[in-house]
Amino acid sequence: MEQLFIQTEDGVREYTAEEYAINEADKQAEQLYLELQEQNRIKREQLLAKLGITAEEAQLLLGSN
Repeated sequence: MEQLFIQTEDGVREYTAEEYAINEADKQAEQLYLELQEQNRIKREQLLAKLGITAEEAQLLLGSN
């Protein structure tokens, strides 16, 4: 297990088991978010290719910025 430390008013201390678990869960959630963002980007590009339009043309059609 990686040692993580936190700065407190009293100095530096090692993470508690609970803090470590929360940190790991946060890292996993961030990784999942990034993976989902990438999947969405790929799906968007595939849809645009299927429609035969560019992202700029899609924005014009949808009235989005």
